[in-house]
Amino acid sequence: MFRWFLILAIVLGSLWGAEAPKKIPVLCYHRFSSGELDSMSIKTQVFGEQMEWLKTNGYTVIPLDTAMQYEQGKIKSIPAKSVVITVDDGHKSVYSDMAPIVKKYKIPVTLFIYPSAISNAKYAMTWEQLQELEKTKLFHVESHTYWHPNFKKEKKMLSAEEYAKSVDKQLNGSKKKLEEKMGHEIKYLAWAFGIYDDALLVDAKKAGYAAAFTIDRKHASSTDNPMALGRYMVISKHTIKDFEHMVDGTEDRMIPSKKEILKY
Repeated sequence: MFRWFLILAIVLGSLWGAEAPKKIPVLCYHRFSSGELDSMSIKTQVFGEQMEWLKTNGYTVIPLDTAMQYEQGKIKSIPAKSVVITVDDGHKSVYSDMAPIVKKYKIPVTLFIYPSAISNAKYAMTWEQLQELEKTKLFHVESHTYWHPNFKKEKKMLSAEEYAKSVDKQLNGSKKKLEEKMGHEIKYLAWAFGIYDDALLVDAKKAGYAAAFTIDRKHASSTDNPMALGRYMVISKHTIKDFEHMVDGTEDRMIPSKKEILKY
């Protein structure tokens, strides 16, 4: 009998001592506008209201790198109600519309950039603007592949050799270009269109990324594959209540359609 009590005590002790998964909401934005909106934009005023909501409700916006170090056990604690803000693509409205609000609230933001557009596409920021934003110490650039490919389509259309070269360009090429232009290590990746598979997860790790992010609508968790961490995409149709549900982890309704996702 004593032996069974001892086994039970050991089992319960291990359960009580087990560390709970570390979960953090990571938000994903794209474009900002004071006027006409498309499906992937958000009104600049609404973004400001969301930041005010976070402040009023006791949330702390922390840098992505801090969140990842916590997830990986490199730092022991972060504020109890922590949230991370990211923006994909490098649209010029980040510089013109978003930046003043970021400066007002003094919040850290990670910009996932695909370098082919920068100083090239009319809708995108310039390298000088990205460098200016980083000088504020509030913005930090990371990778969003090289030219935002649809990996599913490329895998079907290209030969195995061509596809391998393309993946290398998207992962290693982007990392190298951004490090050259921004002058710092690129550690994190956001999957273009949220598309990834098991092979790509391995490729991202081999390319030297410490973590990679999807648009799977869930908190980033220490129990998940670090190359496929969740984010919540925030778009124009989301209300402040939807925003609240994303942050507190109860959001399970406002999932964008495949058509919407492929627009960005």
